[in-house]
Amino acid sequence: MNTQINRRRFLQNVATITIVPAAVLGRSQAAPSNRLTVGLIGCGGRGTGVMNSFLNEADTQVIGVCDPYESHFRDKTAGRAYGWKPAAEMVGRKYKTKPCDHYTDYREMVTRKDLDTVIIGTPDHWHAVQTLAALRHGKDVYCEKPVTHFFAEGQAVYREVAKRKAIFQTGSQQRSDHRFRLAVEIVRNGLIGDVKEVQVGLPGGTNKDQGDTTAHDYSKRKDFQLWTGPAPMLDYTFSRHHRNWRWHLAYGGGQLMDWIGHHNDICHWALGQDRGGPTRVEAKNFTSNEAKTYNAPPNYEVHCEYPNGIRTSMGPHNRMGLKVIGTGGWVYVTRGKIECSKPALLDPGFCPGPFKAYLSQNHTRNFLDCVKSRKETICPAERAHRSITPGHLGYVSNTLGRALKWDAQKETITGDAEAQKLLTHMTHRKPWLLG
Repeated sequence: MNTQINRRRFLQNVATITIVPAAVLGRSQAAPSNRLTVGLIGCGGRGTGVMNSFLNEADTQVIGVCDPYESHFRDKTAGRAYGWKPAAEMVGRKYKTKPCDHYTDYREMVTRKDLDTVIIGTPDHWHAVQTLAALRHGKDVYCEKPVTHFFAEGQAVYREVAKRKAIFQTGSQQRSDHRFRLAVEIVRNGLIGDVKEVQVGLPGGTNKDQGDTTAHDYSKRKDFQLWTGPAPMLDYTFSRHHRNWRWHLAYGGGQLMDWIGHHNDICHWALGQDRGGPTRVEAKNFTSNEAKTYNAPPNYEVHCEYPNGIRTSMGPHNRMGLKVIGTGGWVYVTRGKIECSKPALLDPGFCPGPFKAYLSQNHTRNFLDCVKSRKETICPAERAHRSITPGHLGYVSNTLGRALKWDAQKETITGDAEAQKLLTHMTHRKPWLLG
């Protein structure tokens, strides 16, 4: 008997029953048998932040946390502690119990038959390997953005999700914000005319080492081995560990790949390109990193062309956020702010038109509801993969020094075998493979 599938069917049936609010019953939580069980992989700042949003939902129960490190202070030498011990204690305080179960190796946690869902809050280089392991053990997954470190990993993840009919949510939480949804509906209902240009503003990266750059050979340490995982085994330096790992391309893609899954994700939503993409991509003005321990470009621009002659540009040269420019006006949106050339479109109660964007008012709640209903989340794996594909293509274009033609339906670079090979290249240190 497949207990994971039977539990899913039970929860799906529960979701179809009329629910009486817990407050009416005088209870703050659902019965234990009705709760979705949750495990966290990656107990740093972002991972514990996402876990806290799950702790605040009455129908969840966090039962395990996983991190190679018992305790650390992220990019500081003192202060708030992170790691498996503080995370497990955080769970215990919430439930007024002893700390929850903890693990240093995620492979042990994902095999638990009483585990329904997994949060992936690790650095980018771990996302695909850990997501695939969770999926193959029958779990539904909430994974931080960017969905994967390598382009081909993204394909592997969204195909595995489809194969297993799993529920997957990417942490591109702006899709669950009313301002971004309104901007999308303004564009998709033609209220600014035909779209001609989109300016996607992303932050610039750092050009200075953040902390001590002394190199240490920690290759024999179990915690550093488990932190490094599929990435190349580099020397440990405080300046690029924990919070500042993303400035090295072994672990992340700099600010381009950190933020593309936010603002370019909304760009694709507004252009109706969730399962599409650009036709041409060209990198411009990528700069070398002057820091000793980083190699991600502090400055960068990625210029794209989309169907119908729409041009987009991404990078710190644009105002942070998203500005969509049409033949009849423009709309700009970022976190906490929306502006429009036609202010009346932003009036409370205004209806933009017949096109209604997917409505989610809480990213975590959307995931949990979809786990129960088995409906697609607001930001599933393929959608997230396609929204960051221009970034992958931008890096290839920069390396080769030329523009690329892109067939979004086939997900291939047209007429450039060298570029296609570079795009699909992956490096995974054994035994941390995708298979």
